[in-house]
Amino acid sequence: MTTHDAWGLAAATGSMPDWLRFRAASTPERPAVIASDARWTFAELDARASLTARRLASLGVGPGDRVATLLHNGTHVTEVVHGIGRLGAVLVPLNVRLSAAELAWQIEDVRPALLLVDGQTAPLAAAAEQSLPALPRVGVAGASPDVIPLAALPEADVPLRERIDPDELHSIIYTSGTTGRPKGAMLTWGNFWWSAIGSALNLGTRPDDRWLACLPLFHVGGLSILTRGVIYGIAAVVHEGFDPAAVNRAIDEDGVTIVSVVSTMLRRMLAERGARPYPPTFRCALLGGGPAPRPLLEVATAHGVPVVQTYGLTETTSQLATLAPDDALRKLGSAGKPLFPNEIRVARGRVDAGPGEAGEIIVRGPVVTAGYADRPAETATALGDGWLRTGDLGYLDADGYLYVLDRRDDLIVSGGENVYPAEVEAALLAHPDVEEAGVIGVLDPEWGQAVVAVVRPGGGAALDAAVLQAFCRERLAGYKVPRHVQFTAEPLPRNAGGKLVRRALRDRWKADLPGDGTGGGARFA
Repeated sequence: MTTHDAWGLAAATGSMPDWLRFRAASTPERPAVIASDARWTFAELDARASLTARRLASLGVGPGDRVATLLHNGTHVTEVVHGIGRLGAVLVPLNVRLSAAELAWQIEDVRPALLLVDGQTAPLAAAAEQSLPALPRVGVAGASPDVIPLAALPEADVPLRERIDPDELHSIIYTSGTTGRPKGAMLTWGNFWWSAIGSALNLGTRPDDRWLACLPLFHVGGLSILTRGVIYGIAAVVHEGFDPAAVNRAIDEDGVTIVSVVSTMLRRMLAERGARPYPPTFRCALLGGGPAPRPLLEVATAHGVPVVQTYGLTETTSQLATLAPDDALRKLGSAGKPLFPNEIRVARGRVDAGPGEAGEIIVRGPVVTAGYADRPAETATALGDGWLRTGDLGYLDADGYLYVLDRRDDLIVSGGENVYPAEVEAALLAHPDVEEAGVIGVLDPEWGQAVVAVVRPGGGAALDAAVLQAFCRERLAGYKVPRHVQFTAEPLPRNAGGKLVRRALRDRWKADLPGDGTGGGARFA
């Protein structure tokens, strides 16, 4: 049984024409990619993808081979992504922010046929490969002279894919590793197709839409923008990184209608924007990366920013649930309902939770990963009965809308009471002088765990722990108020998708904390 047969969808879908090839034939002159270094039509992107595919084929790359990429955002990523797919090979986008040791581990784990690098990542790749067997490295976008330039490779006369089988593997994308070793989630062409279709049915599409990719393109959220673009026939506006002024300018001047961001990005966009209104063409800010603080949503709403929250994972090919625009105000704080035809349950052990009862979010549908690469045991644990256990905590309200609370592994149990760090962080972030806040649990001899906050003040503000605790006490139950507040001038640790990595937060501040008059010192759990 194929992945899609489980939902009766494979027979209905069957194979389909290559998305980019079809788009180039139907709307060849429509813009496909807009970036600082180039603007390509669908016809131009199609030609570049075929050229890249034939050059990679000259090195022996063929159907089923894994091709790893270590590339910063740019137009070159789009031609590489589509070129690898046109060969029937499997894309493995690697995080450019990894250390050499982390990168070496992932390369050894996934065993690619070759690695594509750019000028900035070539030294990192060289350092990572010192402990590995020789791996061919191909350079794009100004890579260093010790690698094979992609542009210098001959074109092999090989047949290129003209049709797509939804059940074939498109990519292996490593999870963020917020709770341990990352795993390679295997995502099929059908996963990306149904992700695009579900999003379109929820948000709608317009021929003049332009979706801004300021998330890393090695992240499933960024990569999905590229695949949606060719399916919808709209332009992907690619930024090299996130800059709030550049994002606001793209909305004003480049016709961007949709952006995908996380909470910290949205907060910086609003701060940079000031009192200037957004144009009516800006129709959606898709907000992911974890539960959004309610105060941020309220500020965005007051500024007329059309924010819709979304919930998804690498394992669900980005979006799994998204709040429809019509519900943005009525269900403020919700991640919405599952995108068609996916399903969501909230479970407490073996029993489904009732409305408003917290439990583990479990999901199924055609966007869900086929499993973890080369990890049959972990695949069986996560997907054994056809439902993916996400490890996230949340609840469904009486109308079936999902509210995400936190990661199960980040849950704090203090004196028998559950404390969700995201809820406490939202209260802290409501303070005007708090730029960032992270909340973790520490071992406590009396309560089992105590709530500890790490706060980065904004704009050089001088903050006092007692003031912040009193501020939280007005908004939270007493057992949720941080027992200790530690201040830092450093940005809090986040992964490439902008999610706060609380495991790294615990590691960074692992030393014993001083007593604070509320029960003595504590140590990070």
